[in-house]
Amino acid sequence: MRLGIVGCGLIGQKRAAAAMGHTVALVADLDPARAQALADKTGAQVAKDWQALVAADLDAVIIATTHGSLAAIAKAALVAGKHVLVEKPAGMAVAEVSEVAAAARKAKKICKVGFNHRFHPAIWKAKEMVDSGAVGPMMFVRGRYGHGGRLGMEKEWRAQPELSGGGELIDQGSHLIDLSRWFLGELDLAFAATPTLFWDMKVDDNCFLALKNGAGNIAWLHASWSEWKNMFSLEIYGRDGKLMIDGLGGSYGPEKLTFFKMLPQMGPPETTVWDFPGPDVSWEAEFANFAQAIEADRRATGDIEDALAMHRIIAAAYRETAQ
Repeated sequence: MRLGIVGCGLIGQKRAAAAMGHTVALVADLDPARAQALADKTGAQVAKDWQALVAADLDAVIIATTHGSLAAIAKAALVAGKHVLVEKPAGMAVAEVSEVAAAARKAKKICKVGFNHRFHPAIWKAKEMVDSGAVGPMMFVRGRYGHGGRLGMEKEWRAQPELSGGGELIDQGSHLIDLSRWFLGELDLAFAATPTLFWDMKVDDNCFLALKNGAGNIAWLHASWSEWKNMFSLEIYGRDGKLMIDGLGGSYGPEKLTFFKMLPQMGPPETTVWDFPGPDVSWEAEFANFAQAIEADRRATGDIEDALAMHRIIAAAYRETAQ
């Protein structure tokens, strides 16, 4: 495919590197020097702006901008007949993400959202095990995710609601919500707290959520920008066992999946551990899923409809905590 990339920062660079076997033909960024640097790496041309990029002869557009620009660019690319891979959360609020989803349906194009956590090998294997029945019927999910921020974080764009749409809830919390839905199915908000406990900012730096569905499955989640040692933990509980995912590599620690299989006599479970010490392959795996969905004309794993459902939960959480 011929690809265009809007947003040439860290994530845009990761997306370009992950698009192996495809041509990055055109790039755009508000910072011309940053766009030129990515063009030099990929052999692409630099577009004068994102509007020119989405109008060009491309098969797909990758969008890796700040939250406030994601939905408008994604919608324009879909209207122009391009497939889209847009970073999560795909927009700042339900209304604009709804418009992107409607544009994708009308254009009959794939609109994949950057839920790359689904493609971490430990999480992917856990989902395969759940789907195979290894842990039995689902009961609940418990997830924790966070980092401690950095000096000056309160001045960054993520701390400005007009650019981000929210704080830690819409940032790392969105990944926890998406993963909970992936394992448990549709969920509704049962409880939310979105305090600002440490950072001097106008958005939440912690979020605590309880999600629940009609079958009684529960997701108990906490995402934090005051997690002084970076951490990721996702536990999936079934009637016949538990899957525990720790780490995402890098500063989040080695990625590991542990399966605790309940025995007929109960007591200590049978324990199996898989370690994934290699580099982060989630970006390549996610792009491959995007390309395969286009080729097969099927729904991508983690798409705009998933993002819309996630945003409805986020909106409900902010409504509840604003009261």
